[in-house]
Amino acid sequence: MSTIDEKRQQMFPKLAPGEIDRLRRFGQIRRYSAGAALLVTGEVAPGMFVLIKGRVSVARRDPLGHKTPIVEQGPGEFVADVGQLSGQPAFVDVHAIDDVETLLIPPENLRALMIEEPEIGERIMHALILRRVALIEAGAGGPVLIGAENSPDVVRLQGFLARNAYPHQLLDPAQDLDAAKLVEQYAPNPSDLPLAICPKGTILKNPNETELARALGMAPIDEGDRTYDVAVVGAGPAGLSIAVYAASEGLSVIVFDTRAFGGQAGASARIENYLGFPAGISGQSLTGRAYVQAQKFGARVMIPCEVVRLDRTETELGLHLTDGRRVKAATVVVATGARYRRLDVPNLSDFEGRGVWYWASPIEARLCRDEEIVLVGGGNSAGQAAVFLRSFAKRIRMLVRGPSLAESMSHYLIDRIKAIDNIEVLTRTEIVALYGTREKQLERVRWRNNVNGEETEKPIRHVFCFIGAEPATGWLRDSGVALDGKNFVLTGSDAPSGARPSNNGSRRPLPLETSMRGVFASGDVRSGSVKRVGAAIGEGAVVGAELHVARADGAAESSGDVEKDSAIIESVGAIGMRIESAPHAGFRRRM
Repeated sequence: MSTIDEKRQQMFPKLAPGEIDRLRRFGQIRRYSAGAALLVTGEVAPGMFVLIKGRVSVARRDPLGHKTPIVEQGPGEFVADVGQLSGQPAFVDVHAIDDVETLLIPPENLRALMIEEPEIGERIMHALILRRVALIEAGAGGPVLIGAENSPDVVRLQGFLARNAYPHQLLDPAQDLDAAKLVEQYAPNPSDLPLAICPKGTILKNPNETELARALGMAPIDEGDRTYDVAVVGAGPAGLSIAVYAASEGLSVIVFDTRAFGGQAGASARIENYLGFPAGISGQSLTGRAYVQAQKFGARVMIPCEVVRLDRTETELGLHLTDGRRVKAATVVVATGARYRRLDVPNLSDFEGRGVWYWASPIEARLCRDEEIVLVGGGNSAGQAAVFLRSFAKRIRMLVRGPSLAESMSHYLIDRIKAIDNIEVLTRTEIVALYGTREKQLERVRWRNNVNGEETEKPIRHVFCFIGAEPATGWLRDSGVALDGKNFVLTGSDAPSGARPSNNGSRRPLPLETSMRGVFASGDVRSGSVKRVGAAIGEGAVVGAELHVARADGAAESSGDVEKDSAIIESVGAIGMRIESAPHAGFRRRM
């Protein structure tokens, strides 16, 4: 069997009649006459269709009306994409070729199927992931962006969609006649570009990420008076780990992130020292798997959705969103991570997104093909980015403030960088000035050697920054959650005891609990955490255990029973290691 045939069988496996019989309890029979639509691009999909009789045609259709056949499917096959785990809009058109009988399994039952029928569920999940990858590669089913590929706003929107594994296409009006006609009709002013044409026909003029996500139906919220067991703020490795562990234990979980899943880890081109991946894995792939895994267990992941404030009442915690809504939860986990620090250059903001980048994906890489670039930073993230970009850039100058890479970078990366001819490492060096055009496009960079004071200026149009970390805790201001001197969240015995409302002193603080009862912190945002992907994921597992104690504690308090099983509490407090004795947050990330 050829590789192509094998992959086709993995993407479109057939279920045996006996297997379909096992799935009947998860769905209901639906019949469609020839020509009827089962799925329409851009419309919310009702779930997964298992074909019992008849055949269907699957085609991709873009908002400009272009339609391309993908496959025909028949009895034993199933029609779905990974988005059906969370009730997202369909990315393809599916029509009945002849009279069709199907078993329709709605999203909530599809998730139950994955758990209760693991052997069948594994085959289905693998197929759904492969299908999404194929849609992304083909740009099928998502929006069409119209604009020049080097436009800062095109790069911004492409980055947002790519980091959320959302299919899309890009058309340059200078090269595509249809795109040029749309620009002439809908974007008479240059500021209107790029256009975003959504599957349902909505045309947006240079939208922000939230506007685009709303038009695509990426993050619908209709919670009413629901109170979640756990609300997680941040969808990086720590947040996704918590979502997987908590949801797999049957807790209702909602996760918020302002931009994309993956956090800083998602920016890593290749992580080679993460346990279980000897050949390495990209940060996007690792966190993408966790993102799907969290949805498999029923967690709701809301992206983009920004939390701006935390409060509490006698009975619940509340997260306030930018649109004015308040989502209620019994417990909250702060997993907002840390952001790369910005260069100390006066006009830096003029060039962010216009030559200054905090991410090294294929989108940014193509912009600097065959050019000389500067990369600032000496940690593993910087090293991974340099190794990735070396295939695109003509020359890379790595600027490091310290005396060597050995202070903050893993040995295997240092050896690799030394072996690459087009990477030059300049130690004890920092950028002192950026210069650009009237349109605020970066054109030149000046840096200084801090030993001899010598300054160098070169025509550089792209600077990649991976320096240090600042915690994303501004939204916690005035919440009552205590922070350390660098604004990382204090937990366990480090949190001020006087600031913590406790259950009549019935238990001591849990290791990852903050100064506010029922609020936890995990990953890079936590004071004293080790800045590693593995550590963030491990802390997510610890929080998952502590949440059970906190919820039981709250339930006992509500019923008036404050006698706790001290053995349970002690065991959670001792999980794995003394969390509060971990190195201080000043440690740089080594993935």
